[in-house]
Amino acid sequence: MSTAASAKNGTWRNWGGNVAARPAREVTPASVDELAAAVRKAAEDGLKVKAVGTGHSFTSIAATDGVLIRPELLTGIRNIDRDAMTVTVEAGTPLKRLNVALAREGLSLTNMGDIMEQTVSGATSTGTHGTGRESGSIAAQIKGLELVTADGSVLSCSEKENPEVFAAARIGLGALGVVTAITFAVEPVFLLTAREEPMSFDKVTSAFDELWAENEHFEFYWFPHTGSTNTKRNNRSAGPEKPVPQLQGWFEDEFLSNGVFQVAQWVGRAAPGTIPSIARISSKALSARTYTDIPYKVFTSPRRVRFVEMEYAVPREAVIETLHELKAMVDRSGLRVSFPVEVRTAPADDITLSTASGRDSAYIAVHMVKGTPYQAYFTAAERIFTAHEGRPHWGKVHTRDAEYFAGVYPRFGEFTALRDRLDPDRLFQNDYLRRVLGA
Repeated sequence: MSTAASAKNGTWRNWGGNVAARPAREVTPASVDELAAAVRKAAEDGLKVKAVGTGHSFTSIAATDGVLIRPELLTGIRNIDRDAMTVTVEAGTPLKRLNVALAREGLSLTNMGDIMEQTVSGATSTGTHGTGRESGSIAAQIKGLELVTADGSVLSCSEKENPEVFAAARIGLGALGVVTAITFAVEPVFLLTAREEPMSFDKVTSAFDELWAENEHFEFYWFPHTGSTNTKRNNRSAGPEKPVPQLQGWFEDEFLSNGVFQVAQWVGRAAPGTIPSIARISSKALSARTYTDIPYKVFTSPRRVRFVEMEYAVPREAVIETLHELKAMVDRSGLRVSFPVEVRTAPADDITLSTASGRDSAYIAVHMVKGTPYQAYFTAAERIFTAHEGRPHWGKVHTRDAEYFAGVYPRFGEFTALRDRLDPDRLFQNDYLRRVLGA
């Protein structure tokens, strides 16, 4: 089964299956010049333009009835600069290919998200992140960007070149142009020791500040309807390398985390009354384990069970209060939630519309299995998140608009002013951008 979004009879669908679009035409450029020509032609024909990656966003951020640009031919590493410790990569390169190629060169990104199916430009444009005490999102590791703007010109930006564009375009939502290449900071490949273990909800929430302070990368999953969580701490290690044994890895990551979990989701959909019991069993199925490996093998894991997700960033000091409110809401609501709630952190960064822009942040992500009604749960969760000035992930389900964002992003006006300059005729507009950025 392909992890990417699918196109059948001219209809484009995202990975989660909750967004569909019918573009007037699709273009798969083989070079930046071809992409620029496609942008100019679309403008001549009066059509809007959207680039799409693997469709892992749950919002309609990539949907268009105009020209859909597919980047699968714009892939691969352009350049590795070992003096500057950077790598420049074509925008359509999947993170997985980048990670494998870097490892072969003895290099690594500092931090990454928990899946690596997305393209580098799709992941960064929506603010995809992992968890980290000092290290931020994937976009926070960007040192340079190249993008094709609305007039078909190619613009390069970095801290020194077009710095005001660089500040915004690292998480540009596809609103400022089509990203064609990204330069990332890299470092010599290192080892991480992962320690995964169950912990009670009460213990993890009361000790959260210490767990965050003591670990380079800390995250946990709470199983609704239970008082149980599964925690994961990733810290740099001198070695030796001690990966999860192959059979054990298959059993825990494929059989339990994907296979059995999928069956549990099917049972839960067919008989929602069984969900609390399934949750109690699921929360105890994964036992503690410790392993040491290169970063991408520790940070990322396969996700084969399809779902729909909402995720909000709240100020880090508000995360435990927010989570307690979420738990209380689920407990009294009669909702049946079969998917764990994921909690991660990120340090403040300087990217205009980053969910961690200007503030230390924590993320709370709620999920529902694909095909189950998620609106009641997500609406109730969103009410809690927004009461804490939450900022939703740009690629995950939310109902917020430009008026709300102007209140929670101090630099929101800076972004919209730049968009007015770079795309005055709104060539890159779609319904989603009209809602979140204003007309």
